[in-house]
Amino acid sequence: MLRPLVFALVLALSATGAWADRYSDCRQTTDLELRIRGCTQIIERGKGESREWRAAAHHTRGNAYEQKGDKEQAIADYTKAIALNPIQAETYFNRGNLYDERGDHDRAIADFDEAIKRNPEFASAYGGRGIAYVNKGEVDRAIADLDKAIALNPNYALGYHSRGNAYAQKGDYDRAIADWTKAIALNPNFADAYYNRGKAYYEKGESDRAIADYDKAIALDPKDALAYTNRGSTYLAKGEVDRAIVDYDKAIALDPNDAEAYTNRGAAYDEKGEFERAIADYDKAIVLDPNLALAYSNRGLSYANKGKFERAIADYDKAIALDPNLALAYYNRGSAYLVKGESDRAIADLDKAIVLDPKNALAYSNRGLSYANKGEFERAIADYDKAIALNPKFADAYYNRGLSYHQKGEVDRAIADYTKAIALDPNLALAYYNRGLAYGKKGDKKRAIAHFRKALEIDPSYQNAKEALKLLGATP
Repeated sequence: MLRPLVFALVLALSATGAWADRYSDCRQTTDLELRIRGCTQIIERGKGESREWRAAAHHTRGNAYEQKGDKEQAIADYTKAIALNPIQAETYFNRGNLYDERGDHDRAIADFDEAIKRNPEFASAYGGRGIAYVNKGEVDRAIADLDKAIALNPNYALGYHSRGNAYAQKGDYDRAIADWTKAIALNPNFADAYYNRGKAYYEKGESDRAIADYDKAIALDPKDALAYTNRGSTYLAKGEVDRAIVDYDKAIALDPNDAEAYTNRGAAYDEKGEFERAIADYDKAIVLDPNLALAYSNRGLSYANKGKFERAIADYDKAIALDPNLALAYYNRGSAYLVKGESDRAIADLDKAIVLDPKNALAYSNRGLSYANKGEFERAIADYDKAIALNPKFADAYYNRGLSYHQKGEVDRAIADYTKAIALDPNLALAYYNRGLAYGKKGDKKRAIAHFRKALEIDPSYQNAKEALKLLGATP
């Protein structure tokens, strides 16, 4: 979680002798332990110092504790500073940062409110409150605050970056990219801006631009495990599975407790057909995060690919119990029921998958198959129509719609669909075979034989094609 800069107060004190050393120690910025010791000595003087200077010492010691990573002690010091001198906007601001970082967004917002009240021109306070609203999911309020921060400070790179995050939450990736690009122009070493812009390019399907941004993020921060994980996922989407695995390996080496990196690497092994290795990764992900629904759903798919449908369904059940809105789990469970011949259960799950993800062409296609298995060819065709509308290059949907037309006796429409399927996938032996059957039904023996032979050329073990040729008195 990004947050604004920490503000320090300057101790402008004059003293002589040993006390001068303490003031000097509390002001210096290179040795945190020395600063803490000097500020502590000032604080321990109690009423021997003014409230203002004790407040400044608490504030400065809070800065030091924050830099050391002791956030709770830093909050305690900022709170004491505010009690002693409640007029300093910077102290509220710093405490607000820490509240937001630990997830206490409402208290953070309250502190940023106080900082703004005390200094209405405090750009970073608007920025901090905007970030807190982003983290709360109140995106429009976040954007309003970040607009104000940028108006007050047009060179506020973090403000542009955070507003980009807000636009991304709204799904407005173009405006998000514009803001991250501006943040990068202001700060060319802003690794998080490259990382987030890469994520947005990935969502837009611009894989090469996403990878270029992840490359830059990694060059700036070679220990950013998430950048490797996301670059790996982009390679996986491009079909570059081995490069994806290399990136997931690196992410896991940097963060061995990252359950999502194991889940993603498992998906890459699934793509390679290495189902045992995939299952091992999903097992590890589940040990690290027993509530990671996607790991169960993906492991279910690995079991299904191994033909272990009962274990697959058990994993899909668990995934759905953990995340009732995980469309992929319903789709996968429905597909497993389809293979098992349980058409009604398949349709029920695919209905749910479509409600949750109306653009899932595969879900429509598989529901079409389920209806076809029940002999409901009109409903099947309607689903294949939808699948093709969503994905005009979906060869299997054309092929399956052709089968339904074939079953209805609409042979010419069946041939047209088989032809389209073959154009999209010239190695689809089933389409050649069934187009051969359709030509045979039309009495075109010559074309039928040519198609059965083509099916055998693609798949020499295709027994149905051999039998069809035999029935026609033709040789393979």
